[in-house]
Amino acid sequence: MTLRRGAARIVWPALLVTLVVALADVGLLDAGRLGRGVRNLGEFARALFPPDASTLPTLAEAMVETIEIAFVGTAIGFALALPLSLLASPVLFGPSVTAPVKLLLAVVRTVPALFWAIIFVVVVGLGPAAGALGIAFYSLGYLGKLLYETFDGVDPEVLEATRSVGASRWQLARFAVLPESANGILAQLLFMFEYNVRASSILGLVGAGGIGFYLLGYLELLRYDLLLTGLLLTLAVVILIDRASAFVRRAFLFPVAPVPPAE
Repeated sequence: MTLRRGAARIVWPALLVTLVVALADVGLLDAGRLGRGVRNLGEFARALFPPDASTLPTLAEAMVETIEIAFVGTAIGFALALPLSLLASPVLFGPSVTAPVKLLLAVVRTVPALFWAIIFVVVVGLGPAAGALGIAFYSLGYLGKLLYETFDGVDPEVLEATRSVGASRWQLARFAVLPESANGILAQLLFMFEYNVRASSILGLVGAGGIGFYLLGYLELLRYDLLLTGLLLTLAVVILIDRASAFVRRAFLFPVAPVPPAE
């Protein structure tokens, strides 16, 4: 107990000093800069209002394209991530298999969605196809990690019971790992789609289609009133998708078998 208190007396002041140094390094202790920033923010906020709805039909069409990019990208990413996450799960395979697969997923996950979109703009050209492929690879990296961590949480007793009847790895995955993880898989998939809609809204910045193309144009033209219209539309769509995802979770979450009481 005394050792813990002594460590706390050292750690907390050290963290505080580190925070102050970091704040100074990034310029957040510069009173002049912060003052100018507040004034600039006020001018920017005044330029946002009132929002101009004249381009709403065009923005709505671009938003539909954004949702399509997110949907296709999430579906492709999930189709690629599911088998790789099974290969990365220690409950099914040993380190000789799981380690390289986890490394692959980590490499894919390191590249942001925007960079993936730039890569596929080079590969397939400008447009929503590049955006969908960029989202797919971004989803692959994150869904792969989320799913194999979900598989790691499967009840060991269920796994042992399935192994005891001589089940192969495929049968173990088919009849134990995937059914026991179904709720987690659905929740992670819905979350990824929600996130990808927001991520897809900025892919237009690199020519990958969607509403981001127009948002970038409004920024370059200093038409902040049109920019606010696009942002409000994006917010409304994200809220609707969030509500729809909540409904899907309530409607389709799989019942979990009750745990028998201990004797």
